[in-house]
Amino acid sequence: MTDNMVSILDGNTFLVSDSRGDIDPSPTFPTGLFSFDTRFLSRWELTIDGERLNALSIDDLQYYETRFFLVPGEPTHYVDAKVSVVRQRTIGGSFDEQLTVLNHQGEPVELTIRMEVGCDFADLFEIKDVQEKVGAAQAYVEQGRLRLSYRRDTFRRETFITSSTPAEIDEHGLTFRVRIPAHAEWTTTLHVETMVEGAGGRDLRLGLISHTSRVRTQMQHDLAQWVDRAPKLACDCEPLGDTYERSLVDLAALRYTPLSFESKVPTAGLPWFMTLFGRDSIFTCLQSLPFTPELAGPTLQILAMKQGTKLDDFRDEEPGKILHELRYGESAAFEDQPHSPYFGAADSTPLFVILLDEYERWTGDVELVRRLEHEARAALRWIDTYGDIMGNGYLWYERRNGRNGLENQCWKDSFDAISYRDGRLPSFPRATCELQGYAYDAKMRGARLARRVWHDPVFADRLEQEAMDLKSRFNRDFWVENGEYYALALDAEGGQVDALSSNMGHLLWSGIVDPDRAGRVAEHLLGPRLFSGWGVRTLAEGEGRYNPVGYHVGTVWPFDNSFIAWGLRRYGFDEEAGRIAEAIIDASQYFRGRLPEAFAGYDRVLTKYPVQYPTACSPQAWSTGTPMLLLRTMLGLEPHDEHLVVDPALPKGMGRLELLDIPGRWGKIDAFGRGRVDIHHEQEAVDLESDRSTQPLVQALPDGR
Repeated sequence: MTDNMVSILDGNTFLVSDSRGDIDPSPTFPTGLFSFDTRFLSRWELTIDGERLNALSIDDLQYYETRFFLVPGEPTHYVDAKVSVVRQRTIGGSFDEQLTVLNHQGEPVELTIRMEVGCDFADLFEIKDVQEKVGAAQAYVEQGRLRLSYRRDTFRRETFITSSTPAEIDEHGLTFRVRIPAHAEWTTTLHVETMVEGAGGRDLRLGLISHTSRVRTQMQHDLAQWVDRAPKLACDCEPLGDTYERSLVDLAALRYTPLSFESKVPTAGLPWFMTLFGRDSIFTCLQSLPFTPELAGPTLQILAMKQGTKLDDFRDEEPGKILHELRYGESAAFEDQPHSPYFGAADSTPLFVILLDEYERWTGDVELVRRLEHEARAALRWIDTYGDIMGNGYLWYERRNGRNGLENQCWKDSFDAISYRDGRLPSFPRATCELQGYAYDAKMRGARLARRVWHDPVFADRLEQEAMDLKSRFNRDFWVENGEYYALALDAEGGQVDALSSNMGHLLWSGIVDPDRAGRVAEHLLGPRLFSGWGVRTLAEGEGRYNPVGYHVGTVWPFDNSFIAWGLRRYGFDEEAGRIAEAIIDASQYFRGRLPEAFAGYDRVLTKYPVQYPTACSPQAWSTGTPMLLLRTMLGLEPHDEHLVVDPALPKGMGRLELLDIPGRWGKIDAFGRGRVDIHHEQEAVDLESDRSTQPLVQALPDGR
């Protein structure tokens, strides 16, 4: 989001406006009131005596509440302003705006206050690619309210607007003609309800509305409980404390409840991706498991419920495959887009198995692992069948839908993200390197679950052997001898797509890298071509398609860096992991603690601060999870049966770090660390304090595992 955009959200519903609080249909950025992929307000413009207002300041009170302070007229008139306006808005299922006009004069004033209202009921995909609406929209004035309606066959959406004080209501808005006494004020509350109609004229969100349409005090209580359940951070590094606190709140804001589901799961990000994503939700849960473990179980369950069961070329669906994206808008309902749900991702399926195992390791919830055995086995089977398009033991992707959907079905899913060193684009199918790491990790973790929970040692042995075979092949076929790094991908002919990229950083946390090659990988990741000083770039400087402000071809993604740092620690590169953590934490302070989806890959020596990427999602789920995984990495937190291993390795400038009440199958545990000049040999002794009620044994092992 751009700096002049202001948002409030509560998972299932969000509103984006300009700095005055106004909404107008924008072809470049989706301002409006949104719920389940439909825009329910596309115009919401306040005027006084026909004049637009200008902002003095904005109070970002909570993620669900904002206050605007405004005056009529141009900035040159501010010193003489006789009237000021406060717009305070809250969202929580519905949308309320309390409008207060203050008269600062010693005499009464008569004003005409107008709220211009409009609704295009646009689907989010229609905003990205402007299209004519097929259905019919109507506006009614009835029973003291403005009713806006849209219908296309059985697809129906409605918006209802009322005021707490009498208004002149027409089809385009509400008008108030008021007389405000000297040094007095006038106020009204505008209430906006939305309708997502299903069978029998009932709102499809009926079970959700009673849960999310809460008064402000209830929402404050919910947020306070969320923050209170999370581990408490005390540290000498102020930017780390700020970004951790902001991330906890943003992650709370990004929780939403899918239709026909009872629990909350993380959405991907504001404004384009406020819905369930397989990859994004899984990565976010992996990052946040030591902090907010309550997100992972429901995420696994909803993904299992929506798992592919048949061959469907339109949706890229295959048996055992985990979805990529789930949408509820008009384009999905009428199959203008294949997102109901869409399965165009090759990584979400192995990541599903990885999260299932990691969740059990942290929580001890073997019951969920038993319940999802069928789905986990189906996911593992998909890796070896439909995922192995070429039949050579690697995980490939090529979209089945030739008209719609994503060409690149890895996390770097823009069209030009996968390229040769000289910038050429390879043919399809493609097998990116990190997919093989995920497949290896899924097999190893699946073997653990098969042996410990499903009591199938034969299956476990088979999975482990397949993983070892994959690791051997991978280190032979993906290693670029001329450069000593792992290729970005293999092309359809089996040739190396030899661009130097951040993808190989994900190989470290998966464990597929041969130990004798890990050092060269670390050198590349922290070398001048990939490491900007603010983080690891997605594509190395000097590659054919390198662009420091290109979406996946040179920008720095905080989430990407958090997993790279995690992998570096797994292979013993503590100092290198610390450098990445320190760089991302430094960058966070220039975004007021809220790490964006991505920022530019310019060298740190060229910029005093990280340069914003103009259309980055903010908040974005796996960016909110980044400080959490970096904390886990620096403290060396690893679950081991009923114990938590703590092996701190902090950057030397980090100072003291304390993380208290870390939840898990052991109860709650505290972890401490301090950065020293030599983080390899002069680490502070691990100081651990267990929860008094559980008193689990805590071990610190040299290798952190």
